[in-house]
Amino acid sequence: MAETEDKRLILGDKEPRHFYVIYMACVATVGGFLFGYDTGIISGSMLLIRDVFSLSTLWQQLIVSGTIVTASVFSLVAGVTTDKFGRKFTILWSCVVFTLGAAVMGIAPDKEVLFVGRLIVGVGIGFASMSVPVYVAEAAPPTIRGALVTLNQLFITIGILISSVVAGAFSEDKENGWRYMLGLAGIPSVIQFIGFFFLPESPRWLMAKGREADARSALVKIRETEDVDTEFNQIKASVEDESSQQQGNACKTLQLMFKTQPVRRALVIGCLLQFFQQLCGINTVIYYSASILRMAGFPSQQAIWLVCVPNAVNMLCTFIGIYLVEKSGRKLLTLLSFVGVIIALVVLAVGFQLSVIHTPDVFISETSNDTKCSAISLCNDCITDKDCGYCFEKGNVSSGSCLPTMEKHTERYANPDFSTEFRCNEDNYNMDTPKYTWADNFCPTDYAWMAILGLALFVIGFAPGLGPMPWTINSEIYPTWARSTGTSLATAINWIANLIVSMTFLSLLEAITTYGTFYLFAGISLIGLITIASVLPETKNKTLEEVQELFMSKEYKAEHHTPGLYATDNAAYEESNSKL
Repeated sequence: MAETEDKRLILGDKEPRHFYVIYMACVATVGGFLFGYDTGIISGSMLLIRDVFSLSTLWQQLIVSGTIVTASVFSLVAGVTTDKFGRKFTILWSCVVFTLGAAVMGIAPDKEVLFVGRLIVGVGIGFASMSVPVYVAEAAPPTIRGALVTLNQLFITIGILISSVVAGAFSEDKENGWRYMLGLAGIPSVIQFIGFFFLPESPRWLMAKGREADARSALVKIRETEDVDTEFNQIKASVEDESSQQQGNACKTLQLMFKTQPVRRALVIGCLLQFFQQLCGINTVIYYSASILRMAGFPSQQAIWLVCVPNAVNMLCTFIGIYLVEKSGRKLLTLLSFVGVIIALVVLAVGFQLSVIHTPDVFISETSNDTKCSAISLCNDCITDKDCGYCFEKGNVSSGSCLPTMEKHTERYANPDFSTEFRCNEDNYNMDTPKYTWADNFCPTDYAWMAILGLALFVIGFAPGLGPMPWTINSEIYPTWARSTGTSLATAINWIANLIVSMTFLSLLEAITTYGTFYLFAGISLIGLITIASVLPETKNKTLEEVQELFMSKEYKAEHHTPGLYATDNAAYEESNSKL
């Protein structure tokens, strides 16, 4: 009953209307769709790009990670632009930059220009990934704020799923299919720019800039009612209370954040959430899922289409997060998500380990000028040598032989789908129905199903909790004066951790094996589970102003907090302050 009365104080006596705010959130979170599409499309397109441009392991990692580098830098820049020019301006600018980057990637004549296009797209993603959750959180009513911010993650998963379908549709065009995959990303960014142009700015940002009339007008438009006095006055009181803290300078704001105990604590927790979200290995699944499936024993064409399975599961399970975020709460969802991810990573690791243990023998020895490959006796040893590949008759694994790979005669084009000689040569490849299969980076195995199961379990565990919760929690745990800076710092940590994973994944596979890499991610996730369980308070069903109390120490609250300014949930307060 008390909780209902508190909500009426915030939302007014009339039944709240949510149509416009939901529409506004959907338009804003098209930025999430772009984020998801770009991160997902590289998985399928890389199988084609790698062959067309004869990419080394280093260049593959650069193409994948180039976007992440600029995204991490410009998520910090977005902290400045969202404070100075507004949330709306930053999102609109992200649309422009993303469209430009998509065009550059689509027409790229070589790997260097493609890399530049990836860098440009990263700028747009950096702006959007930081500004969209902040915009939605500040505009949403507290009763559905978690669900609306989680909507951004849903659009990310939709973008990832659509990217896998597009990749499959253009995978037959081995020379130019990747251009369509990457270039089509420019279409939704244009649509978002048009739709977002007519939406209002965040009322909290307008109030912070002294534009009270505009803030009230925006709030009336978003809430679809004139009865906004209570919420308007609460926002005004909050901004005025923080006005003494507002410095107008990013460096001074950051310095003040570190000096202010509850904000410092919120920042540490926000950054830890984003750090462990990436270090669990999610983007190995997004960026390299097709490659993982290929390593598990599926041909390239099959692998590209099979990526749709975990991506579809990822999208569907995000609805679970949207449904439960206001019911079970942010913390429980996050912790259960960690448990699911750890189980999935162990399944993946065990599957690849069994594949290595039961790798096929090289049964047939074909006379070859290359004594290096012909001397190898196991399939796994053959495919891990970059100069060799495994050739076997379809449906007959016991027909395998280890042969040298095709020489890469030009920088422009090389085809890994056939060997230089014997049964898996170019004549076999050009047949309408090739009799033999050439495997340069996978072995036929009875455990390939475990890769699909592991990937599906991973996204089932990740999607409802670790996917959306770091963004949702970061969008609501900072006061207005620190929200842009805090969210941008946490977002930058996300991208830096993302960069670490994507830039090292292929190298880790070579250094500690595929299964060793997934065991490593499982261990990191276990550390994340223990850490987050120890420090994260619950923030559901609280206004943005009330959330700040959860991070105050007893000493800070006694010295600085004005009694009665915000409603206090004593149980949550005591629980949160028993940690960290």
